[in-house]
Amino acid sequence: MATPDLNLLVTLDVLLAEGSVARAAKRLRLSPSAMSRALARLRETTGDPLLVRAGRGLVPTPRALDLRKRIGPLVAEAEAVLRPAALLDLGKLVRTFTLRTSEGFVETFGPSLMARVSTEAPGVRLRFVLKPDKDSTALRDGTVDLETGAIGRTTGPEVMGVALFRDRFIGVVRKGHPLSRGEITLARYAAGQHIGVSRRSLDKGPVDEAMVPFGLKREIAIIVGGFSSALALARASDLIACVPERHTVGLRAGMHSFPLPVSPPEITVSLLWHPRLDADPAHRWLRGCVRQACALD
Repeated sequence: MATPDLNLLVTLDVLLAEGSVARAAKRLRLSPSAMSRALARLRETTGDPLLVRAGRGLVPTPRALDLRKRIGPLVAEAEAVLRPAALLDLGKLVRTFTLRTSEGFVETFGPSLMARVSTEAPGVRLRFVLKPDKDSTALRDGTVDLETGAIGRTTGPEVMGVALFRDRFIGVVRKGHPLSRGEITLARYAAGQHIGVSRRSLDKGPVDEAMVPFGLKREIAIIVGGFSSALALARASDLIACVPERHTVGLRAGMHSFPLPVSPPEITVSLLWHPRLDADPAHRWLRGCVRQACALD
């Protein structure tokens, strides 16, 4: 069975409302002959004459009278679906957004983000979940609305994104640690016991690669899966942590931070989302909130 031409619904609605081919043609800005052809197609599609001649005019058949009651609301609903979205009323918005972020993001940027969200849209709730990997499936299937992180090889090609900020790696030790005093040379840094951070349990990273030209390497005493674990260990021992500077501001309170004696590449932290949410007014507003929160901190 052939798929019906849904454009005929609008034509039928106008024909039944006007009861005249000429007036319907004028209303739809068609020629009388084009409207006559449309009526012929409607008769063929519905299997009913719809409008029959009575004297000089046309009168609806019983089928047409039944359709007239149903087609008006149907066309109105279709027009509403295709109409641009109404202006967003943040005061009435009730919605839960799920954001997937790396460790440290909530602690560092969460307070300013929540301050704006709760002020502008008190009915909005944010749900933060930890980011175990860079796979884009959660964005694609809709279980996550927004994600932060560095764009990698496993990031889906259809994912949209915008840069939030640049970040660099720094060293962090407990207060009173030997590295909290004096000049931190590469030799002093390399001589310490270090914490490796890797979700895949790798024992080398950007800092280690940056030390290779100098013929030195770090001694990795322990490998953990996240920055908060690394900082917790460094806070309670003489171990040295290496973490992104801006991303971990909220996790490093009370600790001593210092520039590394080598320069591993900086990273760009981006905000990521799926294209199906790109034009959504509420989602667009939230993206603006996140960007502002990251710009302020």
